[in-house]
Amino acid sequence: MSLFLSRDNLQELLGEKRKILVTGGAGFIGSALIRRLLSKSDAKIFNIDKLSYASDLRSIQQISKSISNFDQRYEFIHLDLCDFEKTLNAIDYCKPDLIFHLAAESHVDNSIKSPNEFIKSNIIGTFNILESVRISLKNYSSFRRKIFRFHHVSTDEVYGEILDNSQFEETTRYDPRSPYSASKASSDHLVKSWFHTYSLPVILSNCSNNYGPWQFPEKLIPLVIKKAIKKENIPIYGDGSNIRDWLYVEDHVDALLISSNKGELGESYCIGGNQLMTNLELVTQICSIIDEINPKPYFHKDLITFVPDRLGHDKKYSINASKIKSALGWENKVLLHDGLKKTVEWYFKFFSSQSAN
Repeated sequence: MSLFLSRDNLQELLGEKRKILVTGGAGFIGSALIRRLLSKSDAKIFNIDKLSYASDLRSIQQISKSISNFDQRYEFIHLDLCDFEKTLNAIDYCKPDLIFHLAAESHVDNSIKSPNEFIKSNIIGTFNILESVRISLKNYSSFRRKIFRFHHVSTDEVYGEILDNSQFEETTRYDPRSPYSASKASSDHLVKSWFHTYSLPVILSNCSNNYGPWQFPEKLIPLVIKKAIKKENIPIYGDGSNIRDWLYVEDHVDALLISSNKGELGESYCIGGNQLMTNLELVTQICSIIDEINPKPYFHKDLITFVPDRLGHDKKYSINASKIKSALGWENKVLLHDGLKKTVEWYFKFFSSQSAN
């Protein structure tokens, strides 16, 4: 039996919501969400994405043969949300009952080197879709306005860093410390203000570090796996003592589906795995898993190389997910070691197939 939401449970959650739009659906989390919606519901799915360097539609294309009416239920729209007119036209065309807004630039290192794209994508893009939705909803019937939801997906990095044993909660003061987290904090504030000022039916969530198959290999876990497979140095910032809370992407998809449909309008929900580990511990565990899967006459952890620390590197993130657990009944299912093993095994097959081609 599947760990995650069943078809019956998901159909019940969605209720009368027949058309769902996902922004950033060619990204890691967005594509996982779309795959679940296509395989476990009957909804029509629209995927808006500008197709940046980290975009990948292959995971959605791979399941197309297993979805009998895929061409009728899935539509991709190549669009940059920074273009207001095209965004408005797209919302008018799709007329969604539910929007998951995941489109965002997300790599902290890139935001430090070139913050301009993060300001445009994460702030202007969010403003444009909020305004487009506000305008388009005027043409909805009273029933469809009643069931409509806009779910804004954000990050725990908006809260800054933790220097003690506390945890981030929905009431934690915002304290972003990188151009990326500042741009996401700005987008959160925009969404909340559209709820209070215009009564836009929004729900927000802030998640911890996601991992799993199909993540672009600039992120820590797939980067480590790729470097280890190629017998290249595995870089770790500073002394590797920075701590993160890790969440398997399919657990996050469950949380998004539950909170978007059962959550209280205007509320925020912190989503975390409650699985803390230093970067050095995490990388060492990945290397141990690779040793088991692909034994070599050396230990993969010997490839670890410490590099100068990232500018403004937050010391620790930790999420208290008690609100979404108590109010909505969500709880993560995948233990970190099990999720890492699944992820390592998947990337071994993925990188091997790439080499063969």
